[in-house]
Amino acid sequence: MSFELIKKVNDAQKKMSVVEVRSGDTVRVHQKIKEGTKERIQIFEGVVIRTDRRASHTSRITVRKVASGVGVEKSFLIHSPLVEKIEVVRRSKVRRNFLSFLRNRSGKSTRLKSVNFDRDSVNDIHDAAAEAEEARLKEVALAAHEAKEAEKAAAEAELLAKQAEVEARHAEA
Repeated sequence: MSFELIKKVNDAQKKMSVVEVRSGDTVRVHQKIKEGTKERIQIFEGVVIRTDRRASHTSRITVRKVASGVGVEKSFLIHSPLVEKIEVVRRSKVRRNFLSFLRNRSGKSTRLKSVNFDRDSVNDIHDAAAEAEEARLKEVALAAHEAKEAEKAAAEAELLAKQAEVEARHAEA
């Protein structure tokens, strides 16, 4: 296989527009979770402690948060179809790419010095495919809800018909 062919396949898997994420950013990652036949979006919010291979289609960020007193780290492939979107909540001043020292700290010592930035312009990424997928998921959820409501209404109508039938029999007797 030629290198150009491999590069072409890799570039085809990249998302067109991605938020620029750096180490020290506090981000909100919207990840698609599949549970049985249902799909939902789960949000993981934490500090980016590592960024890897930014220019590649395998670019990855490692996000850390503390949940119930326990440190939780998750790695996300930025160009993965399971990652709906990434939004930067806060930017901090850091001098390294890998913030492993945060693992040994707790409480106030984990705070990073915040930097002013234009949050709207950083997070203003229009990915038509992601927006279409989000709209599709909402439509599927709405259709499922409407089907459930119709089923409830049919069951209630059936109960009312049975009740009217029973009342009619009692009226005759």
